[in-house]
Amino acid sequence: MNPKEYLEILHVAERLKDTPRHCTTSKRRTESVAEHSWRMAVMAVLLRNEFPDTDTDKVMEMCVIHDLGECFTGDIPTFVKTDSDRTKEDQLLDEWVRSLPADVSERFTALFKEMNEQKTAEAKLFKAIDKLEALIQHNESPLDTWSENERELNKVYAFDAAAFSGWLTDLRKEILSDTLKKLGEA
Repeated sequence: MNPKEYLEILHVAERLKDTPRHCTTSKRRTESVAEHSWRMAVMAVLLRNEFPDTDTDKVMEMCVIHDLGECFTGDIPTFVKTDSDRTKEDQLLDEWVRSLPADVSERFTALFKEMNEQKTAEAKLFKAIDKLEALIQHNESPLDTWSENERELNKVYAFDAAAFSGWLTDLRKEILSDTLKKLGEA
């Protein structure tokens, strides 16, 4: 990859800094997709010792690139995203990834395939982090910024993604405890 190609990739990825997510921060600012991905990578770093047999560097790579398709479509909350939305995002992402220098294209293609198949420890950990980070962010945001369905969603979402790990299951329970306190149901 030459410097021009490198910059072109970064210029596309920069779009995620300006791509808003559905959630807000604790100070009521709309969160960007880039901020979500950044905190996921921090979560992966912090879990290195909890998952010593997992390639944490690969998990961090997954965290950083997983929403690159949203450079082209924007963020659509999971509870309103349709199969058509997913197909469009996947097609646009695939076209872009195929246009990248061969080594980058091959690496991204392999990572996206692994994330989608959800067979490896790394892919499972990435997916759990993705879902749990969203729940944590909701708990940090003011309650009046939640949509009505998120009150229930925050109680039930992501237990399945965490189920492969006792540690992540305990984390999910702690997040639920925070949700219930926030909702005044503790």
